[in-house]
Amino acid sequence: MRNTFFGIAAASVATLVAHASILRAEPAPQQIDLSKFPAAAVQDVVVPVPSEIFNVLDKLGHPNWKGELRESMGKNTGNRAQVALLLGTVIAEGFIAVEAEDSERIKQIGHDVLDLSRAVGVEKAVVARSKAIVDKADARDWNGARKELDGALQDVRGAMDELNDEDLAQLVSLGGWVRGTEVLTSIVQKDYKRDRAELLHQPELLNYFDRRLDDMSPRLRKSDLVTQLKAMLGEIRPLILEGEGRKISPKSVDQIHSVTSKMVVTITSSDA
Repeated sequence: MRNTFFGIAAASVATLVAHASILRAEPAPQQIDLSKFPAAAVQDVVVPVPSEIFNVLDKLGHPNWKGELRESMGKNTGNRAQVALLLGTVIAEGFIAVEAEDSERIKQIGHDVLDLSRAVGVEKAVVARSKAIVDKADARDWNGARKELDGALQDVRGAMDELNDEDLAQLVSLGGWVRGTEVLTSIVQKDYKRDRAELLHQPELLNYFDRRLDDMSPRLRKSDLVTQLKAMLGEIRPLILEGEGRKISPKSVDQIHSVTSKMVVTITSSDA
């Protein structure tokens, strides 16, 4: 499953595209047409790669991305599962920081990606990328920063493949999706339109994550963090499935945001 990490991490950016489109002058599509993007296939889930998604984001509206950035990036607890999830949220934060054109935050993220990668044994894969992300942010080269974030995703994927650490790769991916969904439901809340809220309807992706959690090693599957992730997916599923035949309501958007926000707090907490 060589495309697992890259493909699913890209999914959090795909969600960015979907929800950023609520601010376009033209009506938002009922779903993202993934066939228009070069894509990474993850079993039966296909998602566009980040570089192509960023090109779309350039043409969308202008939500307050800076206002969506977290004040704290979270703390490394030494728990490898928590560190992997935290790495995913930090990578997602990098996508948001690029959209916000926040050079200081991007530089911080470059350093944090290196530190967290070291903690899960893939530091060598991202040393050059981390430095490049910082350099591009210093130069306010947003396109360059995007390319380096893309490269960092691929490098981490390759390193985790070599280590045969599939479970951690899944947690990195899921951490990114949780953070991306938290941000994008926040944006939907601020400018809700019923026909556009349906973009949250992503049952295939949710089912994919659920299966990956079930397939983890018994020790990890029974850990507190994974147990909470499983419960989170269970809470979100009926809210997302609202999109089948009827629109996702403002209340459901609020609930999805609340659930993902709590999960981000858990992931980034020093008590995780």
